[in-house]
Amino acid sequence: MSERNPKKGRLMSRKRRLLRLLPRIARTRDGAAAIEFTLLAIPYFMIVFAIFETFIAFTGEQLVSNAVDTLSRQLRTGQITSGLNLSSNKTEKEFRQAFCDEISILISCSASEVNTPSKLFLDIRSFSNFASIPKNFTMSEQSDGSIDLDTSTFQFNPGGPSTINMFRAYYKWQIITDLVRPYISNVKLGTDGSQSYFLIMATTAYKNEAYPK
Repeated sequence: MSERNPKKGRLMSRKRRLLRLLPRIARTRDGAAAIEFTLLAIPYFMIVFAIFETFIAFTGEQLVSNAVDTLSRQLRTGQITSGLNLSSNKTEKEFRQAFCDEISILISCSASEVNTPSKLFLDIRSFSNFASIPKNFTMSEQSDGSIDLDTSTFQFNPGGPSTINMFRAYYKWQIITDLVRPYISNVKLGTDGSQSYFLIMATTAYKNEAYPK
């Protein structure tokens, strides 16, 4: 009668236990939720951040619109003038600084931005009648193939007493999560992607009061 090998018996016992566990391992779903969350976390948080960023952009748009209303009222009543030899006269840079002060709660303008605009553009013009005021703005193709705001016709001409005027403000709001911008802006990105922004625009038309010169 041969003796049994204890080591061989323990090995066979372990194999049998492993074979019995395999079906249970195949059926278990422990950790599946964690794996699924890991796979979906990045796109989920990108979408949440894009929603939050879109909300902030529209808040900035309302802020720019309020600034246009505030400063156009001052232009209309003669509180701010230009080229009339009055104490209320402001230069273009001074007016841009006044506009920046109105939006400073959310949008910061550096000294270089006030002197040489790269994001904030103001267009103030006088017209002979309201029908002559343009109803749209112009986009032009740039050297890198992008479509961007055409600023070549922009002026700073607030007019005088009883003149008809248009005041438009444009601001290039920088976009970080560029998921929504293609659907809310007609700006076409350049080849380097540097123009990833939402173009904010606010406009008003008005007739100046007959304030004394």
